[in-house]
Amino acid sequence: MSYFAAAVVRGGDGWTAAEVDLGGVADVDEVADRLRDVDPDADLSLLFVESDDVYLVILRLDEGEDLRVFGSDSAFAEESRLGELLVGDLKAPVPGIDDVGGAPGGGGDEETDRPAADPDADPVGDADLLADLGISSRQLLALCAHEGLLPADVTAEVCQIIGAGDEIEELREA
Repeated sequence: MSYFAAAVVRGGDGWTAAEVDLGGVADVDEVADRLRDVDPDADLSLLFVESDDVYLVILRLDEGEDLRVFGSDSAFAEESRLGELLVGDLKAPVPGIDDVGGAPGGGGDEETDRPAADPDADPVGDADLLADLGISSRQLLALCAHEGLLPADVTAEVCQIIGAGDEIEELREA
């Protein structure tokens, strides 16, 4: 499986982005260490791991501590070693996609708009990990479930909302 891992970190000078090599990591704690290495003094560090245009995992560290993880589909753990490391231990599933209303980006009537979801997708982890940045669990789940959006599109949308859109775009173009 191929993957792209992009860290977006917020420090005193605003957001910066960097690609992170996850080769040879043995567990999620090593992944967190590589995220910390991007900027050890960052207030907030996010790592977006996109795999094979199918799976997205978001990891979050606040001031280098308290690792929080969200995965777009628990099947990633069965598909690859990296998936097993990132989401294999996440036992508490997030609310089902069927329970999530609203359009990507938060528009629409939350009661009647339903995302065109993959019925087999089983998101896991902490869907609220971006709530304080303006992306509710409902919005994150809707983005991940929206038909036609690839993990890279979800990453770009999330980064745009939190104010790091230009940084992630520059990283992809490099």
